[in-house]
Amino acid sequence: MGGQLSEELGTWAASWRHRHLLGLESLSAADITTLLDTAEVLSGRFKSQGQKLDLLSGKTVANLFFENSTRTRNSFSLASKRLGADTIEFASSGSSVSKGETFIDTAKTIEAMGADAVVVRHATPGTASLLSEHLDCSVLNAGDGAHEHPTQGLLDILTIRQKRGSLRGLTVGLVGDIAHSRTARSNIWGLQKLGAHVIVCGPATLVSRKWEAHGVEVAHRLDDILPKCDVLNLLRIQFERQAIRPFPSVREYALLYAMNAERMRRAKPDVLIMAPGPINRGVEITPEVADGPHSVILQQVGNGIAVRMAGLWLSINANCNKAGVSASDRS
Repeated sequence: MGGQLSEELGTWAASWRHRHLLGLESLSAADITTLLDTAEVLSGRFKSQGQKLDLLSGKTVANLFFENSTRTRNSFSLASKRLGADTIEFASSGSSVSKGETFIDTAKTIEAMGADAVVVRHATPGTASLLSEHLDCSVLNAGDGAHEHPTQGLLDILTIRQKRGSLRGLTVGLVGDIAHSRTARSNIWGLQKLGAHVIVCGPATLVSRKWEAHGVEVAHRLDDILPKCDVLNLLRIQFERQAIRPFPSVREYALLYAMNAERMRRAKPDVLIMAPGPINRGVEITPEVADGPHSVILQQVGNGIAVRMAGLWLSINANCNKAGVSASDRS
């Protein structure tokens, strides 16, 4: 079964030249499309045959999470297992890192145990890139500070593509804490490369005009952009990354930016409502909207496993064939 499936995926595997998945900013539109197409095929095959695929049988994926995570960590773990890989689950608390061992030495130790890929989440921007320079195995970025979260961006984009068929010509509003959101950055790079128009919206303290230099529309009033958005992605306020409170109160933020029933009546009739989670009900989104017919939040969760299956398989496959990959593509 694995051999047959590998044959079906051969064209995409041949076109994928990256040993690592570090961010969407460095990928081309063709690369992103390859990831999305592969995710669709792998997810469909897993559902149709109702059992694990054996594409990564004999491989080991290590999850190195130096920040708390529920959705992303479990999603990567499930993705690895659905492809037939073994997993190593690492938690920084109680590990040798807490005893003084360096981050890189810890990762090298995990690699020496036989890891073919390392999935890393860390509070410091650039951590995944740094790790890729020191390890021979594939490195996948599960979020590095406020820099990027590529698989979250991919699952958001895949969900939109499934609902709308194409990203080209769509207007997508990213609402909330843009300043501290790695999800926003990955979405911006990926959406633009696939032809969407992106609007970032939120308080002036959290949404910089500097984004206009990247072709992104900037708005500070949600009510102004509601009528023109095909998709609204409601981002969580990243209180843990803020040195100071960027707005007077949570109540005021909800009054100005929460997607509620009244705002839904003024949005496009077929608007898609998304949220990367965890959802703060009553802050970024009210319960009736989160659970309503326009919400695709649970579909996003399912697509997270699909895109992570694709990222793992493509990266590990490229690394196994790295003899034929040029130095410029080993990223």
